[in-house]
Amino acid sequence: MIKRVLLGWWAILRGFLVAITDAVINAIDVVMTPVQRRIGVRRMAYLFVLPNLLIFGIFILLPMVLNIYYALSSGSELFPQDRPFAGLQNFQYLFACTNLLDPNTCREDLFMRSLFNTANFVVIEVVLIIVISLITALILNRNIVARGFFRSVFFYPVLLSPVVVALIWKWILQPEGLLNGVLAGLGRDPVEFLLQADWSRLWVIMISIWAQMGFFTLILLAGLQAIPKELYESAAIDGANGWANFWGITLPLLMPSMLVVIVLSLIRAVQIFDQVFAFTGGGPGTATMYLVQYIYKTGFADLTHQYGLAAAASVVLALILLVLTLSQFRLSNRYSIS
Repeated sequence: MIKRVLLGWWAILRGFLVAITDAVINAIDVVMTPVQRRIGVRRMAYLFVLPNLLIFGIFILLPMVLNIYYALSSGSELFPQDRPFAGLQNFQYLFACTNLLDPNTCREDLFMRSLFNTANFVVIEVVLIIVISLITALILNRNIVARGFFRSVFFYPVLLSPVVVALIWKWILQPEGLLNGVLAGLGRDPVEFLLQADWSRLWVIMISIWAQMGFFTLILLAGLQAIPKELYESAAIDGANGWANFWGITLPLLMPSMLVVIVLSLIRAVQIFDQVFAFTGGGPGTATMYLVQYIYKTGFADLTHQYGLAAAASVVLALILLVLTLSQFRLSNRYSIS
């Protein structure tokens, strides 16, 4: 009896959905048929792409143009028509240094400090995350116990919000946090992890690696699984050991995936903001002040609201990302040709 009732309701629902679908199709046909007759079949493709182009223009292209205009203007006014044109004055102010390698000699020393901090963070974090992700992928690619479980465990931090990750680790590392509690239990004095510059830089790098390595490990793991096992079997017949297999087979065939990991990790490292902002706020002092946070602080957090300087710094950041992207294309083309 219940089965018949359910089948009856399903038939009614199915008929209702079919009727709605036919009505929608007919309505679209009524609108699109005259348009197709007027502009032709070949131009219909532009009509379907037009909504995406509008979204791209309004939310991406227009803000980019406005940002460049703000970078070439001065003052603290928000609206573009109230901002006088200043040319390259903001860029000259950012890089006005007696010695570019010494932030203390710069007029805008905070920008140069954030630039150097970003460069140091990118180099150390990217190298470590590539090495750790590669080692983890090689281990997870072997026939180990509970391999599927460990793969999901390493990927789990990627699913967390960067702010959540920062707050969790901030709770662990604060003066009365979990780690200092463990140290106190061992008879050690508590460590001010978030109030010492070296410790703060170290933990920012380690937390970033912990939060992102699962994503890059997954990419490298997919590349490892795409390598034919017959190559290793042939190498074993020739007497090759593990290191010979790694340098002669694994690493060369893994280079496409490795290139993706290098570029994506570089771009993510250059753009780091939310996780560090919630974790250290750029401190202590300017120890963990990075480029994106400088842009935010200069344009919005400070009472002076120096939109021109912030926009100019964002253009510098965009140029850095452009260089990284073009380098990726060049390396990809060179590798594909070779």
